[in-house]
Amino acid sequence: MATIDMASASSTSARSLFADSKMRLADRVQVNVNNISSLARQITRGSKSSEILMHSARNFAVQEQAMENSENNLKRMQLLCVHLGYQHDSIFKSAQQLEEIKEQVCAMQRYH
Repeated sequence: MATIDMASASSTSARSLFADSKMRLADRVQVNVNNISSLARQITRGSKSSEILMHSARNFAVQEQAMENSENNLKRMQLLCVHLGYQHDSIFKSAQQLEEIKEQVCAMQRYH
């Protein structure tokens, strides 16, 4: 029963990690939106608009790449969680078989 609880905890932990990563990604998107609105205000004022535009465009490109990397990392983590689940199931099944084998060996020793 403890191994099932551990799998559940591991799955819950993975879901929590996935949710946290999604929240960080959403926060980055919000920062980009805020930066764009700030850029629009600066352009309207006309102060150093070309410099700000270039700086914001560079930052936007960097953030876009970071978001793509984060998305790829989330997909990899999700796949790892699935594979960990498969491994857990296999180990659990093997542990159950070991118990059955122990019982058979004990029974054989009693009869010999």
